[in-house]
Amino acid sequence: MAGERILLVEDNPQNRRLAQFLLKSQGYIVYEATTGEEALELARAHLPDLILMDLQLPGLDGFTTTKALKADDLTRRIPVIALTAYAMKGDREKALEAGCGGYIPKPIDTKEFPVAVSRYLALARGGGAGLGHPQSDEG
Repeated sequence: MAGERILLVEDNPQNRRLAQFLLKSQGYIVYEATTGEEALELARAHLPDLILMDLQLPGLDGFTTTKALKADDLTRRIPVIALTAYAMKGDREKALEAGCGGYIPKPIDTKEFPVAVSRYLALARGGGAGLGHPQSDEG
């Protein structure tokens, strides 16, 4: 839905630009963070409808950042979706254990990415029942 707020947490400039372009072209308001620390600040300041979290970040990684978001009364209800290339074995499981409600694989697929984000937002609007796997989790 146009106007929904998304916090994009991605340290890779090319991935960040591509994701931002795809999200803004769908009418979303996009806040950007390149570190976990910055993500925590922006999440508290803007209370986005969805957070897209890269797992491999400098400083606080995506796992630690997600755990901190879920431990905070102000941000715990914001759905966090991992953005990952599954570079490390077990990252998917660790993301879910940290509190991510699902994941979107990288590299970003320009057709599937906006669809997956839209589905995650729809699930979140519906109370989060089933939040976890609106897109194929293969990849």
